[in-house]
Amino acid sequence: MTQVMQFKIDVFEGPLDLLLHLIAKNKLNINDIPISILVDQYIEQINFYKENNMDVASEFLEMAARLIYLKTVSLLPKHEDADALKSELTGELIEYQLCKQMADKLSQMTGGFKTTVREPVKIDIDKAYKRVHPADILIGYYFDAVGRGQRRLPPPSDAFAGIVSKKIVSVSSKIVHVLRKLWNGRSIRFYTLFSDAKSKSDIVATFLAVLELVKSKRIVTQDKHGETIVKIDKGGRTRGRKQKQIDS
Repeated sequence: MTQVMQFKIDVFEGPLDLLLHLIAKNKLNINDIPISILVDQYIEQINFYKENNMDVASEFLEMAARLIYLKTVSLLPKHEDADALKSELTGELIEYQLCKQMADKLSQMTGGFKTTVREPVKIDIDKAYKRVHPADILIGYYFDAVGRGQRRLPPPSDAFAGIVSKKIVSVSSKIVHVLRKLWNGRSIRFYTLFSDAKSKSDIVATFLAVLELVKSKRIVTQDKHGETIVKIDKGGRTRGRKQKQIDS
């Protein structure tokens, strides 16, 4: 004999809640519900409400009609519709069960859903700056702000004067300068080549000119009495003329 359960209707939030209670009470498998047992339990509970003059919501009666139809269809030889209806009901029960579990977790995290919160109150904010600062700090802030503004401006033309005004000295001009000093077979001390230099560019260009002339064998350098002597390489000229005669 089926045991009649005694409980109040307001405990359940809907027919799915009542069905989940019956499934748990009878230890049924929610993924493979024995429809016959579940329908009998549900109808028996609805009849209990009516016999005790309890108001039964229309949604509970609608679910009862749905379960009776499902039980009737499942008794037919070909019950493809019954399988579809049963799968649909199982899916609704599983989804409702998950929602109840999540609601229970959220309720524990928030301390319950019975907390009431009022609407946010609009607060008028006074935007006037009321802090007081010493004068020396304010003047420091002022100059700091002015300095940032100056840094955003393009640099003045005077900043480039030192770069633009520098004279560019070519190596070729210094080659001519060195050869003139050595004209007519003169021999001069190496450091005297830089006596007329007026800038670092003159010194560098003169040094590169000497290297180029030595590489092309137009001048030679010799150590004499601890000093470096520079003179025209006459042997280089002779070798150059002989090479031209052989090539011709």
